[in-house]
Amino acid sequence: MNEHGTTPVLDLIHDPDDLRSLPEDQLEQLAVELREETVRTVSITGGHLGASLGVVELTLALHYVFDTPRDRLIWDVGHQAYPHKILTGRRDRMLTLRQGGGLSGFTKRTESEYDPFGAAHTSTSISAGLGMAVARDLDGEDNNVIAVIGDGAMSAGMAYEAMNNAGSMDSRLIVILNDNDMSIAPPVGAMSAYLSRLISSGPYRSIRHFASEVSKKFPRSLSEAARKAEEYARGLVTGGTLFEELGFFYVGPIDGHNLEHLLPVLRNLREDRAPGPVLLHVVTRKGHGYTPAEESADKYHGVGRFNIVTGEQVKAKSNAPSYTSVFARSLIQEAEVDDKIIGITAAMPAGTGIDKFAERFPDRSFDVGIAEQHGVTFAAGLAAEGYKPFAAIYSTFLQRAYDQVMHDVALQSLPVRFAIDRAGLVGADGATHAGAFDLAYLCCLPNMVVMAAADEAELMHMVATAASIDDRPSAFRYPRGEGLGVEMPEKGVPLEIGKGRVVREGTTVALLSLGTRFADALQAAEELASRGLSTTLADARFAKPLDHDLIRRLAREHEVMITVEEGSTGGFGSHVMQFMAAEGLLDNGLKFRSLALPDVYLDQDKPELQYDRAGLTSPHIVATALRALGRSEEAEAAEAASA
Repeated sequence: MNEHGTTPVLDLIHDPDDLRSLPEDQLEQLAVELREETVRTVSITGGHLGASLGVVELTLALHYVFDTPRDRLIWDVGHQAYPHKILTGRRDRMLTLRQGGGLSGFTKRTESEYDPFGAAHTSTSISAGLGMAVARDLDGEDNNVIAVIGDGAMSAGMAYEAMNNAGSMDSRLIVILNDNDMSIAPPVGAMSAYLSRLISSGPYRSIRHFASEVSKKFPRSLSEAARKAEEYARGLVTGGTLFEELGFFYVGPIDGHNLEHLLPVLRNLREDRAPGPVLLHVVTRKGHGYTPAEESADKYHGVGRFNIVTGEQVKAKSNAPSYTSVFARSLIQEAEVDDKIIGITAAMPAGTGIDKFAERFPDRSFDVGIAEQHGVTFAAGLAAEGYKPFAAIYSTFLQRAYDQVMHDVALQSLPVRFAIDRAGLVGADGATHAGAFDLAYLCCLPNMVVMAAADEAELMHMVATAASIDDRPSAFRYPRGEGLGVEMPEKGVPLEIGKGRVVREGTTVALLSLGTRFADALQAAEELASRGLSTTLADARFAKPLDHDLIRRLAREHEVMITVEEGSTGGFGSHVMQFMAAEGLLDNGLKFRSLALPDVYLDQDKPELQYDRAGLTSPHIVATALRALGRSEEAEAAEAASA
């Protein structure tokens, strides 16, 4: 860290053109200052720190060598792009990172011309980069396209699909494998850097092509021996052979924190006009240069606000457990008495609570990597053999495995249990991670049971319910963050499938809530009652199968009926409305309204503000009921008071 807390070199940089005007001997100091600025920013805003610290030198080198934004620089996932944002004209807005109306925590096309491709889900960069490279070739242009992808992202099949495609084409594409799961001893690093400079140079590439043609004239044994000798000299024992087999020219590995190693190799790749894709293997360390991050088990992957000196994170105290921890505890309880229960996650063990399950049942816990498609079909295979897999996957990531959910699970009525974390809006991660669509994309599937917990106690019962369902797939959804602090049962009890519960009786307005908007619906019921409108509140519990008897009763006994859910249109409310239309329940004057997320992508903000903007807080529910009853002036006053 810069002990004076000043950034004289960084202060000169307003965009990459300024960076490229610096003498090379100032880049080391700039790296120190850029790392300091990144730590300072995230200590105030929270965010993804470790990944960004790991690519400080690589970010500098890429913008220094390449002509961005004309040369396209794509960051896979984008959570490592904070140094990139600082260098590309966004430094003065960094304290708005992940805040309402501020900078996204990921790359975003509408935010900057230096973000040619938006990303927040992993393993998309090579596919996007290849598309851009082909477009460049079709346009007759000569700019470079560079995709930076982490070794973790390489566990996803999409990355290999893209490489397989790219390797069979002549389009120039540079892929940088940012490997922070490997280390290089200094002597080996120096030798590797030398070989990488040699190998990536134009003369070597030309000689190599010539030699490959000449070698075809030799007997097969001599030709094969020459090829193996070259591969050994090029360090392909580190894994390059795989990339070569996919059609990439492999260079590396080199030290990603050493500018003397990075710059000459990147210059060679910039000048190289040989057809086909190249992969540069760069070794970095997450959290590099900031001791608390380096010493942390997760390298400060995602952090809240923290003390720069100590690294201690500022965490708000809560009297209620998180939904994720309640799920983990409930699953462990079920597994204690049922040895067929299996826990599965896709590279998010801590985020889903499967890490706790793994501590208790290491032989029954599986992290399949960033491979949701595989994870779902892996679970289907377990279910086919009589096991009870719980696939704990964020709503936004389960989208990546939709065909597997439909074809491999639901179509065969296999009892895979989907524990859908991060349902609804997720605050600072914004639209890319919002769990907005799972109700819509699951409720349309035959054979599926879909539940949504109103609170943490209900979640315990839904875990038990899923464990008891053995003839079809099931899913239960729950949000990020803490529960409501309700009284918790000792153990979950299976619910009657497709049956909701009425928690408050009334005669005029019926509120039918699904999920954790229930707390706001309860406040709305109390407010409506205070206005003289007798209100029934029901918790649907099940989005599928619907509680037909409950819906009939609510429709026939009330003037107004409102469904409330924290999902997109096309979900719970749509299914309720279709059932009511088919039953003729809308034919006798019932005023029906369905409240769901608006048909837009909501950017990052505090969750309570996101839900207010979405019209899903208690004042909006009250206003909806009042408008349905023709009391528009009261409705406007109710909404205005909340604002």
